[in-house]
Parts: sequence; structure tokens; C-alpha cells
Amino acid sequence: MPTGSSKRRLTAGAALVVATALTASACGGDSDGEGNGKGAGYNAGIGKVANKSTKKGGTLKFVAKQDLDSADPQRAYFGMSWDFMRYYTRTLITFDTKPGAASNKLVPDMATSTAKISNGGKTYTYTLRDGLTWEDGSKLTSKDIKYGIERIWATKVITGGPAYLQKVLDPEREYKGPYEDKSKDKLGLDAIKTPDDKTIVFNLAKPNGDFEYMLAMPSGSPVKASKDTGAKYTQRPFSSGPYKFKEYKPNQKIELVRNTAWKKSSDPIRPALPDRITVSISKNLEENDKRLMAGDYDIDMNGTGMTQSGRTTAFQKHKGSVDNMETDFVRYVALVTKAKPFDNIHCRKAVFYATDFAGLQKTRGGKVAAGDIATSVFPKTVKGHDDAYDPYGVRERAGKPDLAKAKDELKKCGKPGGFSTKLTARNDQTSEVEAATALQEQLKKVGIDAQIATFSGADSSNLTGSPAVTKKRGYGMVMSGWGPDFPTGQGFGQPLWDSRFIAENGNYNEAQISDPKIDEFFDDAIGSTDREKAGDLYKKLNKRILDDAAWMPFLYEKNISWRSPRTTNVYSSAAYNGRYDYVSLGVNDKK
Repeated sequence: MPTGSSKRRLTAGAALVVATALTASACGGDSDGEGNGKGAGYNAGIGKVANKSTKKGGTLKFVAKQDLDSADPQRAYFGMSWDFMRYYTRTLITFDTKPGAASNKLVPDMATSTAKISNGGKTYTYTLRDGLTWEDGSKLTSKDIKYGIERIWATKVITGGPAYLQKVLDPEREYKGPYEDKSKDKLGLDAIKTPDDKTIVFNLAKPNGDFEYMLAMPSGSPVKASKDTGAKYTQRPFSSGPYKFKEYKPNQKIELVRNTAWKKSSDPIRPALPDRITVSISKNLEENDKRLMAGDYDIDMNGTGMTQSGRTTAFQKHKGSVDNMETDFVRYVALVTKAKPFDNIHCRKAVFYATDFAGLQKTRGGKVAAGDIATSVFPKTVKGHDDAYDPYGVRERAGKPDLAKAKDELKKCGKPGGFSTKLTARNDQTSEVEAATALQEQLKKVGIDAQIATFSGADSSNLTGSPAVTKKRGYGMVMSGWGPDFPTGQGFGQPLWDSRFIAENGNYNEAQISDPKIDEFFDDAIGSTDREKAGDLYKKLNKRILDDAAWMPFLYEKNISWRSPRTTNVYSSAAYNGRYDYVSLGVNDKK
């Protein structure tokens, strides 16, 4: 899934302050920097639960620099949106509410158990729990779940979300979605059967061991057909969870209140502790951090870390309220293989050799605050990750560039004096613009003139996510970040590198990689029931992508996150890429 980051560039002095504070914090102490013990302790939300409590009531207050990409469960693709949606959407199964890697376990949500699998791994059957309701008190049925999933096929209206379910249930795209459905009940997708209100059966075109992970994404959520407003559904989704929308002003604020029709007896996942949940959206990143530390807000909904000034103040005065999270995100640059001169592999390799990986790491905050230099296309948590394979010698050179080899590759691609291209960066992701600026300066040393093109992250799916627009605007390099949709090679890499995932809009294969061998690696790994064998295949895929020099990873991301001392049940969830698990949070107003 795509993401952004709000970390600022560190000056040498500021970097030293943060690094020193991190080192001191790691040596122990649960107090904040003033010694008054307000926080639960440095890294108290990593691998364990900070401030355990079952107390109900109060208002949980989020702040965000960026709105949900969509409140519509079938259209959302930002990790923070998926995390937030568990307040008002439910799925047949979901991720466990436990800290760290334990959160990757799938557990029943609306279903009474995980799937009963038959037919050689192609048929998945679920029985629904008693007491499932919509916010108007009406019964939630298997047909509502089927209808919600069918909306994914309506790509002219429902845009931007993941396409996995469509690929495994109807790979030939024969179904056209409920809005063009000619069947009486608008439930014409033959791959999903609803023999009664409490039973739903999925028939896959071929076995896929990750299928239940796909159902755990919000795209597997139910939608009540009579409440579906198509493209406008994002303005007011109809709740199946413990909270419902009271107010939503895009790019300004969100307010959720209790859904009194929800029954706790039907829901083993959601404690539903706060009475009210608010989100204030502001692009003033430094001010957001100040107000977090002042107690005006509790958690950053985007979950992408504090600014440089925020980190410095937090470690000097409030270190008991911060966590240094290792996320599952990889920062990267996609080299558009259909854009000249990047249709030539040697021009792509020139970028790999000319890039100062250590410099990009420093720009984003340094090793401690921002993470390790990346040399594998997969994050550390996914089988297929392989730092041992390093064809460009990045680790050997401690991340420094090899300008001689870069110039040699430029000669091989017929551009000995370099060339011009356009490098994109999202202007609401400050650290991305700064990293792009740093890369621009690095590439100039070998004659590559990378003009920086900026735009809002909300427009990504229509700009870098559109091959036609990419070509029209002359984009050659796309800087971005990605985390697993679910914790497998398929869940991380298929949208990025599989040619069958290239779409007219909402395309995340920004490099436009079209390699039958890569597609074959995915098919073989996905079809394997042996996780180790699949991991070995993904290692071969990692080698293939790096050798092709079309997708350049440069950082395994970490960030510094704030949790309010009054916030309860706070823990980093691997299932949500290291963010806090929002659905478990509560508040305690006792000072």
C-alpha cells in the first residue's frame, strides 16, 4: 500500500540532538525528558501494550496532515485509511489485535471461523455470526458482503482500491460490476454464492494461499445496496461497526460517534472504548507536533512520524511518550521503463550507481530516526527479502555512489554526457521533496538533469498512477513509498511489478514493468502451499527486479511516533505496517 512521510531534513546539529536523545533513551527510563513520568516509557508501544485499560468514554483525538484517500472501503488504499476503517467497517476475517508480528494472524470478525477450504484450495466457505447489524438496526446478511465486494468490478465509478479479489475471482473480467449488472438482485458475480443469509461461498479461478488476507482488507467489507451512492459513498459510508459518521468535511475534519445498533456480542475484535473519535486535518506539520505534545491531540492518524523539530522537542522533554517504530515500508524510486532513455537498461543502471543512498538516508533523518539503507526490493518482514544480493555494491560502499561506474553505464546507453528527465515527488510529503532534491543534486554529478515535478499525494492515482498522463507529462522517475497490503511477496510486490496489474488509473506499477518471467514467479509462488518454497521464488524475483534496474529501493523506513500519555491500549501493529492499532485505543483523562 502507498504511503507518505512527514519527516523533515535534519541539520547537523539537530541530527546530533535527536541521535543523542535516542541513544540516551535506549539506555532506559520510563519518564519523559523532564523526569515527571507522564509517558508510559520510551518504546513502551513496541512489542507490548502501553497504558493497558478497559475504561470506556471520552473523546479520542487524532490529527492528520492528509485526509483519508477515501472513506469508501472499496476505494481506499492508504494504510492509515485501512487502520481507521475498522471503526465503521467489518470484514469476514481481520487481523488480530495484538502487538507486533502477532497482529499478522488472521482471526474471525463477521464470520464464526476462518474459512472451510475445499475443492483443492479453490472454494472458501464462511458462516456469519448472529447479531450482525447495520447502523439503522437492519440485519446484515451474506448478500451485503457479496454486494460490497462486487463494487470492486465497477472500475468506472469505484476507483483507487486494490484489485486482488477481482484478479482471483474473475481474472478475465467478465463481470462488469453491480451498476451494469442485469440480474434482478444486482448480484450477478457467479464466483460468490450466498445460499442463505448466513452463508457465503467463494469459488476461486485457481488456488491462492493468500486469499484470506485479501478478504481481510476493507475491500472485503459489506455495503448495503440501498445505501450505496456510488462515487459519492465516500462522503458518508453506512456503518457496520461500533462507530458511525456524524460529520465528514474532506480535508478538514472527521467526527465519529457510537453506532447504537452495533452489538458487542457479535464482535470479538472491537472494544469500542471512546464515546467519540475526531480527526483534525492540517498541513502545518510543525504545529501538529506542537499540539500533540501540548495535549490538544492524542495520535497522528497518518502514522508517518514527527517532524525534525517535533522529534527534537519530544526527546528533550517527553521521551516517555514516543516510540521509534520500524515500519514495513520501503522508500523507492521507480524508473519508468516506457520513458526514454529509461527504456535502455544501462541508463537505468547509471541512476543506481550515481545515487548516494547514504545521503538520502541522512536527508530523511539518519539511520536511527529514518531506517536502514535498502538493497532488497522486499521489506525485512516479507519472505523474499534478501540483503545478501547487492548487484550494485551499495552495502560494500556504505551507501556511497560509484560515479565511475555510473559514467560507464551512460556510455553504454549512448548518453555519455548524461540526459534530462523528470522526477516526481508529493508536495504534501515534505521529506519526499527533500529527498528528491538531494537525488537531483547527486545525479547532476554524472550529467543527469532530473527536473522535479511536484503534486499533491491525493492526485497520485491520476498522475503517476496513469501511464497515459505519465507519458504526456514526461515523467521518468517516480519517488514514493510502499508497505505490504498483507505480509507476503504477493501482498507487497504484485501491484508494483506484475504487468497484469498495470491499470489506466490507480496504477502502482509506476515503472511499467512488463516481464513475463516476473509474472511467472508470482504465479508459481502464489500457487505454492509451501511458504518456504514461495519465499525462495520471491528471492529469485528480487534478483530479477534488481538486475533489471527498473525499481530502486533506498530505505527501510523507521519513524518517531507520538502517543499521548492519556491514550490507552497503544501498540505498534505489524499488520498495519508499524502504525498503532487504532481500533484498540481508548483514553483516560486522569492526569
